[in-house]
Amino acid sequence: MKKVKKIPMRKCLGCGESKPKKELLRIVKNKEGEIFIDTEGRANGRGAYICFDSKCLERANKSKGLQRAFGQSVDKEIIDSLEESIKHMQEP
Repeated sequence: MKKVKKIPMRKCLGCGESKPKKELLRIVKNKEGEIFIDTEGRANGRGAYICFDSKCLERANKSKGLQRAFGQSVDKEIIDSLEESIKHMQEP
C-alpha cells in the first residue's frame, strides 16, 4: 500500500480560507521585530500567511489580522511594501 504524502495546510489572514502552504505568501517577523516576505518559506521567526491577492492583504490589515499574528502594530510602509511585492508576484 502506497503512503499518501501529507500536504501542509495554512489559513489566510485575509479571507480565512485554508489552502496548501505553497499557494500562500508567508510574511515573517524575526527576533529584531522586522516584518518581511519570506519567499523561500524557511526564514526564522513568527510566520503568517495570506493569499497572493491584494484584497486579502487589505482585509488582513483592516481586521488587524497582521497585528494579531505578530503581536505588534504593523507600519503603513510595511503594508505598502507588501502590497507592491504582491503586485510584482502576480505579474506574469
